[in-house]
Amino acid sequence: MGLSEVWKLIPRFNSFRRTHIILQHLRMSNHTDAAAAVLLERKGCAGVITLNRPKFLNALNLNMIRQIYPQLKKWEQDPETFLIIIKGTGGKAFCAGGDIREVSEAEKAKQKLSQDFFREEYMLNSAIDSCQKPYVALIHGITMGGGVGLSVHGQFRVATENTLFAMPETSIGLFPDVGGGYFLPRLQGKLGYFLALTGFRLKGRDVQRAGIATHFVDSEKLGLLEEDLLALKSPSKENIADVLETYHTKSKIDQDKPFILEEHMDKINRWFSANTVEQIIENLQQDGSSFALEQLKVINKMSPTSLKITLRQLMEGSSKTLQEVLTMEYQLSQACMRGHDFHEGVRAILIDKDQSPKWKPADLKEVTDEDLNNYFKSLGSNDLKF
Repeated sequence: MGLSEVWKLIPRFNSFRRTHIILQHLRMSNHTDAAAAVLLERKGCAGVITLNRPKFLNALNLNMIRQIYPQLKKWEQDPETFLIIIKGTGGKAFCAGGDIREVSEAEKAKQKLSQDFFREEYMLNSAIDSCQKPYVALIHGITMGGGVGLSVHGQFRVATENTLFAMPETSIGLFPDVGGGYFLPRLQGKLGYFLALTGFRLKGRDVQRAGIATHFVDSEKLGLLEEDLLALKSPSKENIADVLETYHTKSKIDQDKPFILEEHMDKINRWFSANTVEQIIENLQQDGSSFALEQLKVINKMSPTSLKITLRQLMEGSSKTLQEVLTMEYQLSQACMRGHDFHEGVRAILIDKDQSPKWKPADLKEVTDEDLNNYFKSLGSNDLKF
């Protein structure tokens, strides 16, 4: 090869080298981002989990689950760790849910992310429930879906005036999972059925009044509360409860306001006692009040399949253990991944954002008992085991 040919190759080589360096940097930054998506630290007497994806409202992905689960188990066995605290960064959200867009895209590409994601997420939910150390979730900001799963099964859940709770899964062709089939039917009256089918949002102190949070604290005192918890010396569950109760008692924000749904609870209990979605809709139509018609309008936008799955999920879950519910929900999650509505819901709400999902079937009448039974069929050897 002559010198002229070598000179011709140099720009190409430099270009290749530049590309190689850029790719290397991207790989490194991806790794760094993934590693930093959750922070796991020992502070004082506690293990502290910090969800650290503020740009994505701390949405939970598989990488985060795979970091949190083993660390939770280690801290549970560590005699020097007396409690576990979980919180989110950014101020806007504790955790806005699971990264379902990523799950949907992987499923369409025939990757098995959805199996791993739901299985390992539910195993983490179960581990939080059975954790032998007091578990304190600071649910400041948006707390939905997967964020509820990271908090509601723990012993202590601390809401602030900025907490926004919802289980909006029926609007994306899914169902309120992460143990929703266990905790929702156990809320007062038929409140859980109402929240599950409508995706109704609870804010601030109402999250505690509904029984989802155990305590309410002014957001500006959250830092002090955490400091006081970390400063405890070999605390018992009772010591931790005392600190939380002290802050809760001192909080005056919205203290005199009634629960937002208080005036409607008798009606909610009647409407949502029905055994079918069709009967619930009929109850709302017959009532005809502005509140009833508002809920009817919301329900009519939801996936008909999701509505029917959700009602049955809650009815069955009301008499099951959490582990049995999570096994059922894993089966349902995989059936939804194979269906149409979940991917259509993700497209309409998160990708194209046209807010106009085209559900299939589009009418409740077209979702037959046979269709529903297929969703609830056991997966046999693929069942989730705890």
